[in-house]
Amino acid sequence: MKICLLGNNLTNLLLANIFLSKRINVEIISENRQTLLKKTIRTIAISNENYNFLKSNIKKLSGLGWPTRSIKIYSENKRFPELFEFKNKNQNNFYLFKYIELYNVLKKNKLLKFIQLRKFNLENIKKRNYNLIINSDQNNLITKKYFQGKIEKNYKSLAHTAIITHNHLTNNIATQIFTKNGPLAFLPLSKNQTSVVFSNTSTKRIDKINLLQIINKHNIKYKINKISEVECFNIKFLILRNYIYKNILSFGDLIHKVHPLAGQGFNMTIRDIKSLTKIIEYNMKLGINDGENIANEFQKNNKHLNFMFGLGIDAINSFFKMDSKLKNNLSEPIFKILKGNKFLNNYATFLSD
Repeated sequence: MKICLLGNNLTNLLLANIFLSKRINVEIISENRQTLLKKTIRTIAISNENYNFLKSNIKKLSGLGWPTRSIKIYSENKRFPELFEFKNKNQNNFYLFKYIELYNVLKKNKLLKFIQLRKFNLENIKKRNYNLIINSDQNNLITKKYFQGKIEKNYKSLAHTAIITHNHLTNNIATQIFTKNGPLAFLPLSKNQTSVVFSNTSTKRIDKINLLQIINKHNIKYKINKISEVECFNIKFLILRNYIYKNILSFGDLIHKVHPLAGQGFNMTIRDIKSLTKIIEYNMKLGINDGENIANEFQKNNKHLNFMFGLGIDAINSFFKMDSKLKNNLSEPIFKILKGNKFLNNYATFLSD
């Protein structure tokens, strides 16, 4: 089977590395060279289950990523004790990666094949006789022509991310505080660095000085020495209505975007990768290399799940937005029930993974 990945991005690098580990012929096609800023400070949280999947297929990832034992949820008004703690027995909750470091590790695979096409259109790609074309590039002509139908919600919010450098400490517990102006997350990167993500309920950009003031207001354990520059991006909910056109399968951020409060955006993509890999392997065992059939099977198995999962995260965001206006009169009794019921407690923790 011969597979083409459209777009030089993190999703396709991950797909390519996993396909190569399965001895699947794959090429990455893009219009331009990789344009990811070298100075980006964005981070990615990968759940324990997804991390184990990646390690089993990509040996270079073993030992990478900073482990976090649990996530504690707080409200702004009543900080102690925490509303809830997501914690798995005898295993970490998630691993945090610097975006650029993960990208650089994945692109070092000597078996990767990169192809640049100046005339980036479907006819030129068809000439290369791929069985399956996977498209995760949001800006190419194929996307603009065939994949524009979507369910979309603009939160009119900006996510601000920065890295704080602080005194050394045992840094293995993440915290998320639901403030009246949006969720603020502290995500451990190392003993002396922590990623901070503040999803402000406004389209107004926050500079480094003002973000540091917000951080200090809610900081409960870090003695901060320095803060990086601030990056921000628009927050949207997006689900693509149709994933496929003939043997072209849309993928990654192109088919779903969710609010960053749950850290599930890239985890959804990894779960999609697991599903797609199983479908391709099964078809190859049967001697079937029909890309259109594989694309249809993936959409059938995953589209409804991605939609429900995305709606669930949107509902969580709406709940806490309302709860903050009601001074946490909703969240406190609900999380008290979750804490007191062992089954619900374990189920909530299972879903977070």
